[in-house]
Amino acid sequence: MPEFSSDQLDDSAPKKGHYSIGFYNLENLFDTVDDPRTLDDDFTEFSEKKWNEKRFRKKVRKLAQVISSIGYEDIQHPPVLLGVAEVENSNVLDALLENKFLRKKDYDYVHFDSPDERGIDTALLYRKEYFSVINKEAHTVYLIGDRGERDYTRDVLHVEGELEGQTLHILVNHWPSRRKGTDETAHKRITAAKKNLEIMESIFTKDPTAKVVVMGDFNDDPTSESVRKIVSPRMYNPMELLLTNSKGTLNHRDNWHLFDQIIISHNFLQRHDNTFRFEEAKIFDPESIREYKGKYKGMPYRTYVGKKHLGGFSDHFPVYAIFSIH
Repeated sequence: MPEFSSDQLDDSAPKKGHYSIGFYNLENLFDTVDDPRTLDDDFTEFSEKKWNEKRFRKKVRKLAQVISSIGYEDIQHPPVLLGVAEVENSNVLDALLENKFLRKKDYDYVHFDSPDERGIDTALLYRKEYFSVINKEAHTVYLIGDRGERDYTRDVLHVEGELEGQTLHILVNHWPSRRKGTDETAHKRITAAKKNLEIMESIFTKDPTAKVVVMGDFNDDPTSESVRKIVSPRMYNPMELLLTNSKGTLNHRDNWHLFDQIIISHNFLQRHDNTFRFEEAKIFDPESIREYKGKYKGMPYRTYVGKKHLGGFSDHFPVYAIFSIH
């Protein structure tokens, strides 16, 4: 696989008055240290995957290159805000932001350790030059397993901050997987959706004009019941039209899905008396982060297939939305 090509290292001025907000599932961004509190054994040096420092650093470099390029062709700078999923801890986030492709972009992050059994969390990356954090909170999603036991999953990360004088509420999600069957696990994602609705109701009760962005890997498509619950009268899903038979953010058994989505409050769409306006939503899927041959051609270029190390980026494509300031 040829190395990712990027010319986004220059500091040319961004397109005036435009920002992008994105989301990216980083596919098992684990460090190499065994954490006895979590099920991270697969990502250690002596596991069958043979995860080591060299492979970790290669993955970090590749992900940093991708992040530096998301939306760059549109507005000449990377996302001002980027939600991420499948990060093990603050150490891997530090390594990511210290990489040469992101170092000069002056990113910081909001992250909490979640109760997820594998130890994977969500986080929000933000460029300190443009965005300042006002409040941050992790909201627990309580799930009950088949035998009445607690089923641990990722929290919902809520960050309130200010961008260009505009207060924004960002909810970053990574909902329960479909591993045990889509229908069998649907109730778990509906529970996660209801938790988002609770958080949004609290936000809108305090400020009916609040601007809210709900993003994440929902493990469901825009047409799924769980996602449709989020798209209440106050919310709009600009991702709905992006999923086709040949396009999505991940591919499973030759079927494209759009699990990675950015949902926004309707007030981003107002044409009058709106200083922070939604313009467009996109999937970031250049050829350089796709499989370039074989049975998986055109699909996301992954780090692993089973135990086989491919050395790619992620099994998901990132998504982003462009906003303009008036």
